[in-house]
Amino acid sequence: MRTTRTATRYAAAAVTAAAVLTLTACGSGDDAGSAKPVADVSGGNTKPGVVLDTPKEKPDLVLTDTAGEKFDLAAETAGKPTLLFFGYTNCPDVCPTTMSDLALAKQKLAPAEQKKLQVVMVSTDPERDTPRRMRTWLDAMDKDFIGLTGDFTAIEKAAKSVGVHVDKPVKEKDGSITVSHGSSVLAYSPKDDKAHVVYLAGVTAEQYAKDMPKLIKGQKP
Repeated sequence: MRTTRTATRYAAAAVTAAAVLTLTACGSGDDAGSAKPVADVSGGNTKPGVVLDTPKEKPDLVLTDTAGEKFDLAAETAGKPTLLFFGYTNCPDVCPTTMSDLALAKQKLAPAEQKKLQVVMVSTDPERDTPRRMRTWLDAMDKDFIGLTGDFTAIEKAAKSVGVHVDKPVKEKDGSITVSHGSSVLAYSPKDDKAHVVYLAGVTAEQYAKDMPKLIKGQKP
């Protein structure tokens, strides 16, 4: 099978309290970059992390982790600062960049802070993203990153519940596979297990590193 063919567009809007935040989509075709509304955001935001007017609950999602064990996202990360990303290991651009930036940022934290932070990647291409493949891929970033895979319908529903655009992978005539997904990283507070901040594609490792200590404490950056 040929390498996944992906065309990426980046889009973000944060203008008024009633503005719609638009997410990047990763995929091919004319509609690959289309994005669906995710949340209302506060106006005048110029920071990397967009503070949500309405915090997002953690998805009700039970999948398989990289050890082959059942993983209940809400239960396993309860009371822990958690960064959630939907992506896939064959992604040529957005996913490796995002996860490597998170890894680099995490390395700048004190050891005690690193232990508290949970970084979770949910596969948007679960048929190819086996637990073993996800573990190998994530280990290149950070051996403590959590990878989840499983039923696509459940993943799609969970992504939709937090406003992240996810389309079912499509096999093209040339044998390539198109995977379209939002590129946001949702930051969940350890205080109430809700996402108060969302990061769009293009946020740097340095910017994540600056915000992480506050996120770990349950503060808004």
